[in-house]
Amino acid sequence: MDGTHPMHHHGGGGGGGLPSEVPIAVVLLAVAGGYLLAARRARRRNPAQGRHPWRTVSFLAGIALVAVALLPPLGPAAHTDFRGHMAQHMLIGMYAPIALVLAAPITLALRALPPTHARRVTALLHSRPARVPAHPAVALLLSTGTLGLLYFTPLYNTAMGHPAGHWLMNAHFLASGCLFAYAIAGPDPAPARPGVRARLVYLGIAIAVHASIAQAMYGGFLVDIHAPIDRVRQGAEIMYYGGDIAELLLAVALVATWRPERRTGARRLPGRPKAAAAHAP
Repeated sequence: MDGTHPMHHHGGGGGGGLPSEVPIAVVLLAVAGGYLLAARRARRRNPAQGRHPWRTVSFLAGIALVAVALLPPLGPAAHTDFRGHMAQHMLIGMYAPIALVLAAPITLALRALPPTHARRVTALLHSRPARVPAHPAVALLLSTGTLGLLYFTPLYNTAMGHPAGHWLMNAHFLASGCLFAYAIAGPDPAPARPGVRARLVYLGIAIAVHASIAQAMYGGFLVDIHAPIDRVRQGAEIMYYGGDIAELLLAVALVATWRPERRTGARRLPGRPKAAAAHAP
């Protein structure tokens, strides 16, 4: 950690071309429009099921948070100022994923798609390649666990030195953040999701690891970030307090989306036939 290696600026649209923010805005508008169209189609296909309006609001809020993170003024600042990078990381990797996941996009897709395609999506969700990364332990490793690799090795400085590296880093923040939010508190179906107590434990581990990385960053222990010390410390404070708030929101979402398992029928005693248990009072 030092002040002798300023981060490179690779935003903007030099050379007379379109500014780099234009494609980002177009993509985000297209994603928001696609969600709205899918919600409309789902209502038409099955009006009786309906859909909670707050889910649409949640998805649009998530898209808005991504826009704030990637578009000016924060987007360009994240290329040159570590504080801007950390604010961008909080929005893309923690706050936007919560809002996007609470919108239940998988449930919406299952309702909007034709039955044949919906069955394929369901089969994919139950497949091992999908169940493994959706487990909270794996999602925790991919989201919070990779932060140590990013900030305690030259990886962050390398990524910031190349436009493609910076975009890949942001894509990882968003994807891994959505995966962790989905594994912990997503209202969408998740066959590999453990019980509430186990998920609270994984969330607690994420809080502890996040806080430890922020504290090490503030103290300059083992971190490899080429930026002025005062900016690194301010970025660490953003990470520490901003992460606490985001994880508290995720805990609230876990409680809000939790539904206790309902037992159907009487519990069968050992040695009793099923028929007798079915008629038990």
